[in-house]
Amino acid sequence: MPDLQSVRSVVEDHFRWESWARLVERHGVTIDRPFGAAHPDYPSVVYPIDYGYLPGTIGTDAEPVDAFAGTGTQGLVGLILTADRRRGDREVKLLVDCTPPEIYTAHGFINYDRTLLGGVLVLRHPMPVLWKRRDG
Repeated sequence: MPDLQSVRSVVEDHFRWESWARLVERHGVTIDRPFGAAHPDYPSVVYPIDYGYLPGTIGTDAEPVDAFAGTGTQGLVGLILTADRRRGDREVKLLVDCTPPEIYTAHGFINYDRTLLGGVLVLRHPMPVLWKRRDG
């Protein structure tokens, strides 16, 4: 499995941000693990931000594409490319309406125990731009 860092630039250059942003606007994010909820299979893992999926999509795991949903209003701000060490697969987890602190929180959550799961952050706009645009 190639290193996630090596595919970051490819994703930055070729991810269809506008198309995915329209899907997010059209379908929204269904939250199935709200802030503070425990993971259904790993109860010691608690979600620090709302987490769910984008209805009408199919990810690499044959389930809808996962998404972290923040408290901002900027729509699709980025994604995290993940590698699950236990299952040996990769996924994309969208970052929707996430403020800069929520982006850092989601990224830290994914990378909490890199022996299990690791992820690389890919932003739609540079972080300094997001800080300038941040809500509230």
